This record gives sequence, structure tokens and C-alpha cells, in this order.
Amino acid sequence: MKLQVILIPILLLACPVMAGSARDYLDKPNTWFNSTEGKKVISNILSHQDKNGIWPKNINTTEKAIQKEIPGTFDNSATLNELRLLAHAFQSTKNIKYKNAFLKGLACILKAQYKNGGWPQSPDPSGYSQHITFNDGAMVGILNFLREIYIDERYNFVPKKIISQIRYSFSNGIQCILKCQIKVNDQLTAWCAQHDKITFIPRGARSYEHPSISGGESAEIACLLMSIEKPTNQIKEAIIAAVKWYERSKITGQRYKTINGDRKIISDPDAPVMWARFYEIKTNRPIFSGRDGKIKYNVSEIEPERRNGYAWHVSSGNKVQKSWQDWKFK
Repeated sequence: MKLQVILIPILLLACPVMAGSARDYLDKPNTWFNSTEGKKVISNILSHQDKNGIWPKNINTTEKAIQKEIPGTFDNSATLNELRLLAHAFQSTKNIKYKNAFLKGLACILKAQYKNGGWPQSPDPSGYSQHITFNDGAMVGILNFLREIYIDERYNFVPKKIISQIRYSFSNGIQCILKCQIKVNDQLTAWCAQHDKITFIPRGARSYEHPSISGGESAEIACLLMSIEKPTNQIKEAIIAAVKWYERSKITGQRYKTINGDRKIISDPDAPVMWARFYEIKTNRPIFSGRDGKIKYNVSEIEPERRNGYAWHVSSGNKVQKSWQDWKFK
């Protein structure tokens, strides 16, 4: 299936981005890449590229070179901005080493995709990282990046054969998203943060991340679908269902607030709308869990460490509602 798309801003807000990361250098002028500083930054980035061609997460890969390899991942915005910066560096310097490093990373991304269109958290996954991973924007980030390659002139050095592969990979990824959308009583809703790589059913991850409908990760997925210029009827149905789910799942009149160092839910009629990070699939009730893995229906019932150390409520639905207002009139 061929999908026509329009260029939209890359959705990076779902994932944490480190200060001083590759993202900070994406707007540098072409001349910077030939400067002493520019060459040093790119050299540092190249030293972090693993044997598969990608980069580790939660590390400032621009700061200094490393000697010991750290395995790369697609989680937490890792890899994609390093590749964007390498493409810019190659176009500015024509240094073939930068081009080859970029193509190696791109090849890893394409190879890691499952035949059904999904991506795991990393190219050599084990445990829950084998699942089709929407958590922290992993798969949506990859799809946005692949689309960027065949739209943006910055990537015109990528061989046409690979571009064709990328277009298919993107379309296959969209089909995977549609297969993963959760049905409850034959009604489409939204998505889990992870889905089974074979059956597409919702899967859990860490002990406190249960199979559920995600108020967080589903937003980026819905916005991605709304960015397709000429959506099929199936895509339209998926979007409309997700928007309706966000509307009936919103939480009003409550505020998640830190009081004396502890986060609590308080009543507040003026509180902005929010959504739970996780909803129980059959009941659509917000669920919370500590490291013991026991599901609770009130965030105050889990231990302080998890209550205060995890994002149990999100504002992600606002992006869906905003995108919907633009999309429905197209």
C-alpha cells in the first residue's frame, strides 16, 4: 500500500532528551562542521556508534569519545538525532566517513523491523524489549525519521534503492499500528505501550507497566496517523476511534500535585484536563502499580518511590485534540 504524506514537525516530546545531546547541534550552519569544534563533536559521536550501527540512550554522545562499546537502542530518542546530525555533517563536508556511518545506522533500523512492520526496542532484543515498542516514542520516532529521509533534500545522498525500501518500511509500519489498535467489545480504542511481536496483543514491560491502554504513547501514534495526507478508510476509522477514546477517558476536576515532597491527587475544578498513563483494558479505569506488580486504582495506594518516580498522569491527549481540530477539516 502506498501512502502519501505531508511533512510535519517531528514529534520528539514523548521522550526525554538530554542537555548537550546531538539534538542541540542540528541547527548548526554548514561551516560549523568544518570547524575544530564541529569535527570534534562528530568524532565523539562516531566513537559511540556500536557494531550494529546505532547509539546508546541516556548518554551525551557529543561530549567525549569512548573506548568501550555500549550497545545501542531505539529507546528514549537514542540514535535518530545522531543520524540526523551525521547527514547534516556529510552534506556540509562531503566526508565519506560520515555518509558511511549514517548508512550503517539506517541499515540497522531497516533490518531490525519485524516482517509484520513493528520494531523492537533494540536490534538484539531480549525480554520485554522484543515486543513491538511504542513506549517512549520508539517506533513512532523511527517512522517519522524514515519519512523524513524520503521527503527532506538533506538526505538526497541515500541511494534510490534504499529510498524504495524506506517507503515500504514506513507503509508496513503503519499497517502494524492498525493491527495493534486495541478493541474492547468490538470497539476500537487506542494502543498499549508494547504489543506482542506475533499476535499484536497488548503486553506489559516492567513490573509496574501492565498490559493496558496507554494515555501517553497512544497520542504520538494518533498524531502520526493524522499526518498522512490521503488516509485509507481504515486509517480514518483508527483515528476517529482514538480521538473518541481520548475524549471519554479524560480526567477533569483533579490535579496531580506535589505536597510536602509527595505527589497527590487533589480536587480542583480549575485543573487542566489530564489523562492517566495506563487504563485497564476491559473497564477503562486508570490503573497504577508499584514494583510489586499489584494493580491499584488509586495512585496514593502505591509506594512513595514509584508514586513520585513515574509519570502516572499525562497531558498527551491535548496534542490529539489539537491535531484532530486541524485534521477533521481536511
